[in-house]
Parts: sequence; structure tokens; C-alpha cells
Amino acid sequence: MSSRIQQRNNVRVTGNGPATMVFGHGFGCDQTMWRFLAPVYQDRYRTVSFDLVGSGSSDLGAYDRTKYGSLHGYADDLLEIIDAFATGPVVFVGHSVSTMIGLLATIKAPEAFAAQVMVGPSPCYINDGDYVGGFSHEDIEELLETMDANYLGWSSNMAPAIMGAPSRPDLREELTSSFCRNDPEIAKHFARVTFTSDHRADVPKSSVPALILQCSDDLVAPLAVGEFLHRHLPASRLHIIENVGHCPHMSAPTKSSRAIDDFLAQTLR
Repeated sequence: MSSRIQQRNNVRVTGNGPATMVFGHGFGCDQTMWRFLAPVYQDRYRTVSFDLVGSGSSDLGAYDRTKYGSLHGYADDLLEIIDAFATGPVVFVGHSVSTMIGLLATIKAPEAFAAQVMVGPSPCYINDGDYVGGFSHEDIEELLETMDANYLGWSSNMAPAIMGAPSRPDLREELTSSFCRNDPEIAKHFARVTFTSDHRADVPKSSVPALILQCSDDLVAPLAVGEFLHRHLPASRLHIIENVGHCPHMSAPTKSSRAIDDFLAQTLR
């Protein structure tokens, strides 16, 4: 079974330690986006990285529109990866959409996790009454329609804005290339699942200690989202990194690792 999971999700295991740190990437990305952060933990943890099905070097043939028509399908995959490759207590580090995948997994199997780290999380991207998700319903529909009409053009325009990091054009170009490498039909389906999902009602159900790691200026996940999560997520801490963009694990890896280290020092005792 582990070989099937390894091929499906392109699972990579490195490092050594009594606990396991599992890294899940965001929309349009793959596990290489963790290359600045994951190595920091390889001397202390067994580290597991993987590609979501439909992304990176995962098995594209395993992409099932019904299974992955919600984030629950990815959460089930994550639990299989943990069962097959993790040892000891598990810390899940998720970016963007993978934060909600991790959240759902902690609800399904809280005993499998010691902690969760949410990098740029959002339980809902759409504004709703007093809730500020950052986008109107019309904004999201326009985004998805533009993607449907011209995925490569959308990627070239949106990826640099999502990355932010104005002083790092290399990172902006890298994210653009990552977006453009994805299968357009799978990416468009995954985008609709990602940007129209609403997991606000699930947030209070997770009892696993959580670090909410946000940037001070994030186009995708504004500060109001992190504050909402902190108010409704039990055993959570909110840490704001002074940084522009949605990918602090790439543009501010040292600040990110320091915040994670501080959280884990107080959580894993």
C-alpha cells in the first residue's frame, strides 16, 4: 500500500527524529516550494513532503473529480500518507489550501496529530456579512472565468501578485512557472474547489494545537481571516510576519521557522 501512496502523491521522506513533520503545499505549487523551510527540520524530525494529487509529480491518472470535488478527498489522502510514512508525533505544516486539508484531517483523526502549522490559511475566501474573506462572490467568479478562458494568461498575471516578495523577482517567476506547469483542466477544477469552499463551520471542531502564520500584507488571506481563525480555533496562536505576499515559507523562511520553533517549543513538551 505504501508504494501505491508514494507513487500517487510523489512522497519524499528525509531527516531523522522521534517526531515527524509533514509538509503540504498550496494551490498551483508542489513540494519543492518547501525547500527553504523543510531542511531546517531534517536534523530534528523525520520530514515528509508530497504533492497533492493533480499537482507536481503526482500521479495525474489518480485525479478523480468526484473524490477531489471537495477538500475531504485530499484530507483522506493526507491521513493515508501519515499512516504509511510518519513515525512518532506528527506536526502538519500546510500552506494555503493545504491548511484546510490539514484542518479536516485533524477533525477526522485528531489522535494522528500533535500540532498543526497553518501558513497563509483561509477557511473561506468570499466575504459574507461580517466575515471578511478578501473577495466578493463576483470577484471569485470572475477569477474562475478568466482562468477557464486562458489559464496560462491568468497564471502569468496572478502568480506574481500571489507571491508578493517585490524584491525577489526570481520567486515571482518561479511561482508563475509552477502554475503554468500544471495540467490546465485539473488546475481549473482544483481552483473552483479551493476558492469556493467554505470550512468556517469546521474550524471549531479541530482540537489539535495550531499556529496561524500570516503575512502582514497578503492579497489572498487578509489579516481579518487570521483573526477569525484565532477566535474560533481552539488551542490556536496567531503570529504575524512582516512580509508582503502569500508565501512566507519562501520569501521569509527564517522568520517562518523562528515562529514555528517558538510554537513547537511550547506545544511539544
